[in-house]
Amino acid sequence: MRWLVSIMAMVWGLAATAHEVMPTIGDLTVTDGQAELVLRLNAEAFAAGIDLDGLEDTNATDQSSAYDALRALPPEELQARMAPVAAQMADSIGLTSGGTAVPLNVARIEIGPLGNIDLARESEIAFSAALQDATAPLVLSWPDGYGTLVLRQQGVETPYTGYLDGGQSSDPILPGGAEPKSGWQVFAEYIPVGFDHIVPKGLDHILFVLGLFFLSTKLGPLLWQVTAFTAAHTVTLALGALGVVNIPGSIVEPIIAASIVYVAVENILSPKMHAWRPVVVFCFGLLHGLGFASVLGEFGLPAGQFIPALLGFNVGVEVGQLTVIAVAFLAVGLWFGRKSFYRPYIAVPASVVIALVGAYWFVERVFL
Repeated sequence: MRWLVSIMAMVWGLAATAHEVMPTIGDLTVTDGQAELVLRLNAEAFAAGIDLDGLEDTNATDQSSAYDALRALPPEELQARMAPVAAQMADSIGLTSGGTAVPLNVARIEIGPLGNIDLARESEIAFSAALQDATAPLVLSWPDGYGTLVLRQQGVETPYTGYLDGGQSSDPILPGGAEPKSGWQVFAEYIPVGFDHIVPKGLDHILFVLGLFFLSTKLGPLLWQVTAFTAAHTVTLALGALGVVNIPGSIVEPIIAASIVYVAVENILSPKMHAWRPVVVFCFGLLHGLGFASVLGEFGLPAGQFIPALLGFNVGVEVGQLTVIAVAFLAVGLWFGRKSFYRPYIAVPASVVIALVGAYWFVERVFL
């Protein structure tokens, strides 16, 4: 029970002070012998010198106070702070053309407007490089400590798209566009993208799935709920990625938080699954699917390989959800699921914590 309480406290602490770390989005373009790399990033995290590798919350670092202070700066002051940081980034980011190192130069720094300081603003840094051979393959190396980079090639019919962690390098990028990948290759590449959105970065989706898990130790109710949730978010993930349905995040995100509260409160009030539960879970799954679609939209879908990429992402999401359920089962369900104290001392307290976290997120996303 002490272990369970510690886990609950950790989850609540993460939610109450969440400063979520988002991946950097990089767009690489080659035009007239010039390479341009535009990074859309959280400039404050880089200016504070935070090691972003594997980090989910900036409050978990020693630089959290400096980070918060930087977020309160007006754009012109933060831009001045970022000038030496951008120069250092230009020296640290590796770019080779045909195996030869190519120096990067800072082309511009654009800081997003100062809005709600409780939310990270989006800024851009553009780097340029002169290429001696505009046809030679490029390789970009992303430094240790820089977190995750979504690297996308622009301006060609068969662009390169990569997902790099700190310390990793891209595959060779052909300036004129890569040879088209097979559907199976694209499918396999997008599975870890979907998985990563659940574990470790999708804490709200993790809590929703845990809410489904803690309703009952019986396999039937869990299967009904997971099936309804999967079917629903698969539909809206496809529609959202296609652009058929587009609901603003200001609406989707609070409802996702409300869905967490609902499943957790019903767990507290009822020890069994009622007939309406799968229907409600299906409806909430539609909203979760739109949340998945927004992430997939940021990562980008390769031209001509929409279906394999979408299926791979969805499979990754499902594997992530099943991983959460498996870990929860091995941690508590396997050992205590058949005990008389499981519901009053494990399932209900866990659901209370999940409901409180969801309620906090709902208030934060609606009013803050």
